[in-house]
Amino acid sequence: MAITQERKNDLIAEYKTHDTDTGSPEVQIAILTESINQLNGHLRTHKKDHHSRRGLLKMVGKRRNLLTYLRNKDITRYRDLIGKLGLRR
Repeated sequence: MAITQERKNDLIAEYKTHDTDTGSPEVQIAILTESINQLNGHLRTHKKDHHSRRGLLKMVGKRRNLLTYLRNKDITRYRDLIGKLGLRR
């Protein structure tokens, strides 16, 4: 259910802003989005898994805070990331 290390490395390589970047808001948001999407699939089949649902809600809140930070910091980076990830349709 968790993201594999290979997939996480792929996301870091795709969204990094410089060579040694692993913690920029773009990377964190991309990893959280992948986790949220996987957990959504899990919760579609296991509707009564309330412990995982709480974890999902915490991840969504964390992603929302990071997106707000990025929007306030640099609106062009925010718009590019939203377009890449397909959020805010």
